[in-house]
Amino acid sequence: MDKYIYDERNGLWYELQGDYYIPCLTLPTEEERPIGIWGQQHRRYLKEHKKAAYTMLLTNGKLNSYLADIDKQAEEMFSRLVKQLAEREGMTEALKAENQMLWIGRMANIRNRAMEIVNADLIFA
Repeated sequence: MDKYIYDERNGLWYELQGDYYIPCLTLPTEEERPIGIWGQQHRRYLKEHKKAAYTMLLTNGKLNSYLADIDKQAEEMFSRLVKQLAEREGMTEALKAENQMLWIGRMANIRNRAMEIVNADLIFA
């Protein structure tokens, strides 16, 4: 018996495993793009809570690019929110120079709020 056979009806290759021919299935290749912290969090969320969507993206070969896009959107949204909230609350370089501890505390608060907004609107939605 041949190790590999090709079925012209469905266009699949089969490999001999013991007494049976098993189809040689592979996931489509996708371009490797870096995935940051936001994309990793979203992947964890999809894997735990949206299993069908995760499996569909994985088997279509679009998971990595989808996560990289989510990561980019989340990073842009986070930066924009931090900047807008800091401007709205009067976080200036003058305040930073005159009272560093106050400035650090307020900026940490702003970053935490921006992180919660991004998580609620993009990552865990």
